[in-house]
Amino acid sequence: MISRQKGCLLVLIFTVAGVVYRCWDLDSYYYFQSYIFGISQVKNVSGTDVSDPATPDTKAGIMFVESTDNVEPTPLMVCSVESAARLNPDKPVYYFMKGFSGNLSQYPQPEYRGIPLLSSMKNVVILPLNPTGLFEDTPLKGWYQKVNPEKERYWIHVFADGCRLALLWRYGGIYLDTDIISLRSMPFDNFTCPEHIGTVSNGAMGFHHKHHPFLWNCMEDFVAHYIGDLWGQQGPRLITRVLKKWCNMDNPGAFIGKECNGISLWITKRFYPIPYPAWERYYAHWKKEDIEQAFSATYGAHVWNYMNSGKKKKVVAGSGSLIEYFFQLHCPNSYKNLIQS
Repeated sequence: MISRQKGCLLVLIFTVAGVVYRCWDLDSYYYFQSYIFGISQVKNVSGTDVSDPATPDTKAGIMFVESTDNVEPTPLMVCSVESAARLNPDKPVYYFMKGFSGNLSQYPQPEYRGIPLLSSMKNVVILPLNPTGLFEDTPLKGWYQKVNPEKERYWIHVFADGCRLALLWRYGGIYLDTDIISLRSMPFDNFTCPEHIGTVSNGAMGFHHKHHPFLWNCMEDFVAHYIGDLWGQQGPRLITRVLKKWCNMDNPGAFIGKECNGISLWITKRFYPIPYPAWERYYAHWKKEDIEQAFSATYGAHVWNYMNSGKKKKVVAGSGSLIEYFFQLHCPNSYKNLIQS
């Protein structure tokens, strides 16, 4: 009788072990997300909440957001994430994708190229973007519950504007647009950056401590002055409005290169060395000495991909263009696998 009980116990142990082993790949990934990023809305394969209420504080890092359901990022998007990870090896780089399921095994090569490439980098973490959980307990919650994306003229951009504010407020770190190619390591700081003398952009922002009140003010302004049909109303216009109040000033240009109430207003060349009307210069041929001079103070080059939506210029191998030079130097894996191949 005892031997039969032992035999049954062994069968049970091996059965449970087999189930745990088969589930490990997916669920361990969700636990990993929950642990390193403190995500409260992570679900396992069965839909059960697997987050740990005692998760440690998020390790601040560099964040990127894909606000569409696209799960095959463009070469430029992949380059932006890769370059940030290469030039900031001491920082985690988080790529939030709205369409990403959370299971890396669903995006194998060769059907998918970008996700496998980025997930192979040791400091890159690809995460699902869950707006319901992200906006919870923020001023954006009510707005998101009421807004109708089908009636919004600039929904993808407005949605991304809201996500970056909530992410920075909730976790701290640095936010970068997916068309910013990193050129050098970035320090953690509370910073914004003007794209020109009168407008402070939201394409690159940093707040090294979570729950910064400036970001809460931005989310409140986002809702209070929401105009979905006005380009930039929830983006650069918003940051400029709130910063003026934060610093009690009328002209942001007067504070460029200075600190105002704990927030640095970095010089334009940090991220916008080429203004958006001249965006095609990224696809022109440059001399090396001109590149070194023009980008000597640049952390990340914003290539204004929205301006390229009509002409659809691409990075061409062997063209000698400025953007090809950046690909070769700062995101060689993207260049090799997505441009040369």
